[in-house]
Formats: sequence, C-alpha cells, structure tokens
Amino acid sequence: MKKSIIHIFIMLIIVALCASHGVQAQTKIAQTGFQFLTVNSDAKASATGEAMTSLDNRSTSLFFNPAGMANMSTRLDMSFSINSWLVDIKYSTFALAVRPANGKYGVVGLTFQSVDYGDIQGTMTAVNEKGYIDTEMFSPSALAMGLGYAKALTDRFSVGGQIKGVYQNLGKSVVPVSDSLEVKKNYASAVAFDFGTLLKTGYKSLAFGMSVRNFSREVEYETESFEIPLLFTLGISMDVMDYFDKTQLDQSLVVSIDATHPRSHPEQLKIGLDYTVMNMLSLRCGYVSNNDEDGISYGVGLSTMGVCVDYSYTPFGIFDKVQRVTARLSL
Repeated sequence: MKKSIIHIFIMLIIVALCASHGVQAQTKIAQTGFQFLTVNSDAKASATGEAMTSLDNRSTSLFFNPAGMANMSTRLDMSFSINSWLVDIKYSTFALAVRPANGKYGVVGLTFQSVDYGDIQGTMTAVNEKGYIDTEMFSPSALAMGLGYAKALTDRFSVGGQIKGVYQNLGKSVVPVSDSLEVKKNYASAVAFDFGTLLKTGYKSLAFGMSVRNFSREVEYETESFEIPLLFTLGISMDVMDYFDKTQLDQSLVVSIDATHPRSHPEQLKIGLDYTVMNMLSLRCGYVSNNDEDGISYGVGLSTMGVCVDYSYTPFGIFDKVQRVTARLSL
C-alpha cells in the first residue's frame, strides 16, 4: 500500500514537471484579482525560489502547504516578515503555530498579511485641457487573516488546511452621475481555503507535497466579478547529503522542486537549494521559470538557540531589486 502511494506521487510529480514545460506558450492574462495573495514575503522561501511545498516549514507552512506545519517539534513557532516590494509597496506578514499536548491534537496556526500601497492622488474626469481634475489623496490597502490546522496521520503522512478572510480596499472614487457627483467606495472581501498533504517516503529524506491555495467563490467590484488567484502545486525535496558521510561536519543540502499551475499565469517550475552548516548558517539560491524579470534569487540565514533571521535578495530587471527579511522564534 505504501509503495503504491509513493508510486502515485512520483507519477503526479513527473506529469506536473512535463506539463510545466509543455504549456509555457499558453497565455493567461488578467484572469484574477487580489493579486497581493500571490506575493511571498518569507525570506527563506524567496531565496529558494518558493519551492516549499514538500518541506517542513513550521508556522510559515501556512503560506505554502499547511500540512508542513504538522511535523513541528517545538511547542510554539512564530515568524514575522517584511517585504520591500516593487514601486515602494510594503508587505508585512506574521505567522504563529502552536503544538498543544506534544502534538497529540495536531498543530494550530494563525496568519496575518497586510499590504501598504502608499498614497495615491485621486482624479476624476473633467471638461478641461487635461481631461481630469485632482481629488483627494487615498491610500489603498489589502489584508488577509487565516486560521489553520495540521495533523500527522502517521509518521510519514500529514494533512493540513487553512480558512482565511481576504479584503482589499482601493479607496474612494468620484463618479459623475447625471447632473451630480457620486462617491464610490471600492472595496471587496472573500473567504478562501488552502489545503495540502505531505508524504515522507521513508527512503532517506525524500518527500512529496501537494497543495491547493486560494480556493474561493468569485469576488465582485460594482458589476464586474473575478476570481482570486487559485494555485495548484506539486513538490518534491530531498537532502542530497544523505548520500555522503556527514559525521565530519554537520551539514545538509536540501534540493526542492515545485511544479505550479496558477490560474492567471503560465505554469512554472521552481527550484531551490538550501545549504546549512552546523544548523547555524544557511546559504540559499533559487530559480523560477517562465518569469519576465525575476529568475534567480539568493539568500542567507543565521540560526541559534531558537532564534533565526533570514534575508533574501531577488534581482527584478527594470524594477531594480526586491529584498525580504524574516525573523523567527521557536520555543
């Protein structure tokens, strides 16, 4: 039975990897809204190309595959991330995971994500040389809050899920209606679901993961409706140092690969490398296929006595660079 499950997972990964190369010519543009849900703020994940679906990531697993939270060994894990995104957009995320009764009842987690788009000058149409006039300044924002749960059903197989509320406020707009002006409040919200599985094969550290993120009904602004960015992912990972003698120096080199099927973007292949020495210093790099500007990312992490700080750097072509910082505490 276990061998059959492993064979099924291997076949799914192979199909996904082949699909990610075979359909790259497909164009999917403007299919979804709430795009802030597609931006990752975790520095470790960004440095490894976001190939995190088959890894144990404690509290931050809720942003990738909730099942990865089930194998947390500490009683509590929390992380806070700051993301300096493009055009001065600021992302902040927080994740908390608690393992009561030594994991007997599973692991419970909370997530919080906020976006600050900065101040924008409002305008409205007008009969003048410019065709518009300035109105008041407004500050768009976005927010997502989630409650997750994960459970290890066996020592090799885990499941997890998350329910989250997502909200976006695009400010006010002044719209001419007949002979008067009407103020519109542009905001929308929805409830979304994430769920996933994680299988440790028993062959060294080889693991497979599957996740579905942002499953939700359609959202409506005024009379137009749209879907949020649904994402299917299959992942595989392994510590290649399992094949070498690690007794002389405590080290690991985790290779992870994710094949993704987004709703509003061509399929992607994500590859990550995470080299760690003595459970203290980590050097990372990652690659994301089928992107116009970003491709290879880099990062470093320092960890000691339950405290970890990660940093990632992603060149972004004409948009300069994106930098992320994450601090984690495990007790």
